[in-house]
Amino acid sequence: MPKNMFGDRPYQTLAKQALPILVRHAQSRMPISYKALAAELGMPNRRNLNYVLGSIGTTLNELAPELGAIPHIQSLVINRRRRLPGEGFEAFLAERMNGYQNLPPAEQRAYLDAYWHEVYAYPYWRDVLKACKLEPALGDAANIVGQAKTGKSGGGGEGDEHRWLKERVANNPSLIGLPSNLSPGRMEAPLPSGDKIDVLFNSKGRLVAVEVKSKISNEVDIARGLFQCVNYRSVMEAERGFIGDRYTVEAMLVVGKAFPQSLYSLKNRLGVRFIEIFDHPRAVTDA
Repeated sequence: MPKNMFGDRPYQTLAKQALPILVRHAQSRMPISYKALAAELGMPNRRNLNYVLGSIGTTLNELAPELGAIPHIQSLVINRRRRLPGEGFEAFLAERMNGYQNLPPAEQRAYLDAYWHEVYAYPYWRDVLKACKLEPALGDAANIVGQAKTGKSGGGGEGDEHRWLKERVANNPSLIGLPSNLSPGRMEAPLPSGDKIDVLFNSKGRLVAVEVKSKISNEVDIARGLFQCVNYRSVMEAERGFIGDRYTVEAMLVVGKAFPQSLYSLKNRLGVRFIEIFDHPRAVTDA
């Protein structure tokens, strides 16, 4: 079992950086993937998070005599495909539910959904940070978000680069993880709010909205794109509820260059997935 975070080993230093990020996600009522957390921490290998998260768990256990029982916030870090934490989390559930590791995945997810509600509802996360001598995670994007609200240009817009990337995405659904034989996406698809989605795919009961930002977009314009994805998602969910249908909705951001490190905290907090598509034929997906 890793030691608590009150030391100078690399995993302890990373644990001190990770805990405020997890508190931010608890307050946003949203899990985070191993890959997304590792990227925000600047870790090249997400597998090294095991000791980092274990150190957080040990710290919470040791704070319990002072603060009372603290739900294990590291349960919010999940494998995006399985929607479950790693095996190391089972040790922290042993006293509460010995048979968790023997449950089928669907029952594990149901158990974790209930457990996450305890994490979200816990009212003393700020006290936990204070006990660890840590500050809340504001991320690097506060100034960028402020600039995005001014309405000033962020270097994007409907130029040649934007049209090229939008058409490339619409005609190549496999670039964003959809079946290659899917019909081309619909460009400038209208929403009831009056917004128009750059590209909209309809894939077997799944609507996928894509906001496109070209390689000339700066951090401010990409930040606007993240919030636009949140807007697409909310309006699509509202329309689905109005018509009473059962399809799933998703909104993602495509950028024509490397996604800015300064915006990782924002995209994690908003729960938006991005895909990098460069001039040459390759795509890099954030998971």
